[in-house]
Amino acid sequence: MKSHQPQLLALFILLIAGSAIGQTKDLMHLAQLQEQIKGEGDKIQVVNFWATWCAPCIKELPLFEKLNDDRKDVKVRLVSLDLDLDPNVEKVRGFVKRKKIRSEVIILDEKNPNSWIDKVDKDWSGALPATLVINNKTGKRKFVERELHAGDLEKLIAEVQ
Repeated sequence: MKSHQPQLLALFILLIAGSAIGQTKDLMHLAQLQEQIKGEGDKIQVVNFWATWCAPCIKELPLFEKLNDDRKDVKVRLVSLDLDLDPNVEKVRGFVKRKKIRSEVIILDEKNPNSWIDKVDKDWSGALPATLVINNKTGKRKFVERELHAGDLEKLIAEVQ
């Protein structure tokens, strides 16, 4: 009688790998997000602010996914701002699962952008997409308020090293 251990192991690995896809963090306030960013002192932080209704945001998501897959020295966080217009958290979670997003997704639980956007960057108008790159070791940071294209993320990372 053959052992089923290799098949069971393969199934278990697939289940674990699949569970990482489409996962979102709990709702988080900006202060909590800022604490998480400070806590990752050894990695460069790439924080992308996006929404499911923002076409340029969706278009650039594969760039962040590739960075997340390729650079283990960089922490990628995708911060959804959907709750500002639509309180349906499940819409974001469903989107993340359908698109098989592997990067960390945070749903920002802040309703009034005018009360917090300047805490992210004093020059941010609130437009999406927006990306913040932070190096806690050097104290350098770079903020861009536009859609990113191939090669842009590596250039931003190089600027904060």
